Amino acid sequence: MRRTELRQEIRKMRFEEAYGGCEAGCLTQAEAARVLVVCERTFRRCIDGTRNRGWTG
Repeated sequence: MRRTELRQEIRKMRFEEAYGGCEAGCLTQAEAARVLVVCERTFRRCIDGTRNRGWTG
């Protein structure tokens, strides 16, 4: 696996973990965004994009 692919996979895993925390009620969207070092709006856009592609967690 190339370095860029590895980074993308890590980014995806971190998002899935943060999203799961939001769905479980353990994290707010703002807290999850801080964990991922993105703004809350970016995190919400990622959630919307993920739901539109059919992945729901």
